[in-house]
Amino acid sequence: MSDEEVLGFHVKPKTELKSAKPILEVQHLTRSFETPNGTLKVLDDVNFSVMPGKSVAVIGPSGSGKTTLIALCAGLDLATSGDVIVDGVSLASLSENDRAQFRNRRIGFVFQNFQLIPHLTALENVMIPIELRGERSARNDAKNWLIRLGLESRMTSLPGELSGGELQRVALARAFIARPKVIFADEPTGNLDDGTSRAIVDELFQINRTTGTTLVIVTHDVNIAEKADRILHLKQGSLLSR
Repeated sequence: MSDEEVLGFHVKPKTELKSAKPILEVQHLTRSFETPNGTLKVLDDVNFSVMPGKSVAVIGPSGSGKTTLIALCAGLDLATSGDVIVDGVSLASLSENDRAQFRNRRIGFVFQNFQLIPHLTALENVMIPIELRGERSARNDAKNWLIRLGLESRMTSLPGELSGGELQRVALARAFIARPKVIFADEPTGNLDDGTSRAIVDELFQINRTTGTTLVIVTHDVNIAEKADRILHLKQGSLLSR
C-alpha cells in the first residue's frame, strides 16, 4: 500500500503521474484576506505548472504575493479558491494533519531566516525530517550531508555558534535529507552578504541538479533568478510568465 493510500490522500489516476506530467500544478489559485477596509486579494487566478527536475524563480516587488504563493504551493496555507497539486496529490483535499505528513514526505524548505531549532546541534537539526519518519539512518545521513556541505567540523555546534553561511548550509542539508520531490526556497540569501550569497545559491542549484529535485525559489535578485530554467513575475497578485 502506498504512502498516499495509508494517509488517505486524494491521488490523481496513475496515468497522470508519469514523468511527462508536471510535479507541481497551480490551478486558478486565489487568496484573499478580510481587512477592516474590505477584502484584500493577494493572489488573483494564478496558473502555472513545473515539470520534474526543473527550477523556477518567482520574482516581483514587495507585496506582490510571492511569499503567499510559496505558502500555498507548499500547503502551509489554504487558498480562497483554486488548487495546488504536488506529485499528483491535491492539497485542497487534505486535512491539516495529512498536509503536514505530506510535506514531510514530499516537500523541503529553505527560509531566509534559516528556521533552525536553537537548542539543537547542526547535526540534530538536519536529522529532524527523517527522524520524524523513524528512519534508522537519520544520524548517518545527516553526517553525510553536513560533510558534503563542508560542515564536518561544525556538527556539534549550536545555531548561535554558526555564521550566516553555515546556518544556511545546515538548512540546505535539512531540506534535502528527506529526499523531497520539491524544494521551496523563500529569499534564501536575504540575510547573507554578497559573497556568501553567491556560494549558497551555487550550492543550492548544484544539489538540486544532482538530486533531480524540483526547485521553486523566491528572490528579489535578478542574477539569482536568471540561474533558473524559468522565471515567473508576480505583479499585484497576478502572474506574468517570462
